[in-house]
Amino acid sequence: MAGHAGDAGHAGHAGHAAYSDDWRRLIGTAGGVPAPRAGGLRHSGGPWTGAAGTVESLRTHMSLVRGEFAAAHEGAAAGTEGLGAVAVLGTVRTSWERRIESVMGECAGLAVKLRAVARDQGETETEIRSALVSFAAAGAVGGAGGGAR
Repeated sequence: MAGHAGDAGHAGHAGHAAYSDDWRRLIGTAGGVPAPRAGGLRHSGGPWTGAAGTVESLRTHMSLVRGEFAAAHEGAAAGTEGLGAVAVLGTVRTSWERRIESVMGECAGLAVKLRAVARDQGETETEIRSALVSFAAAGAVGGAGGGAR
């Protein structure tokens, strides 16, 4: 669409002619095709995968804490029969053990979900890229007025 205000500064995008009239109107409404960024628009699973790794590290650390916690309480009740504090200590220990187990379970579930997001977004990016390549090929074959709509 030569002369359209939305195309100003985008003369290097010769592919405009290959788009259907509907797509050219849409591009014009959007203000033209932006100049490509270095590397193009890309999804990175890095943040999601990194977060999953961090959550798994937390789970591993909590497992170590659980072991240290158990070791610290070994023999604590020996020779303290009849003291009320020992019963309270047992209740507190049980409460903390449940909390540690809960955190470990949450971490395991969250890691799976974070990795699924990274995988799903990567698959979506691949599907979109494939669709755009197919659309561009159809537009190039069909000419300015033809192609997929």
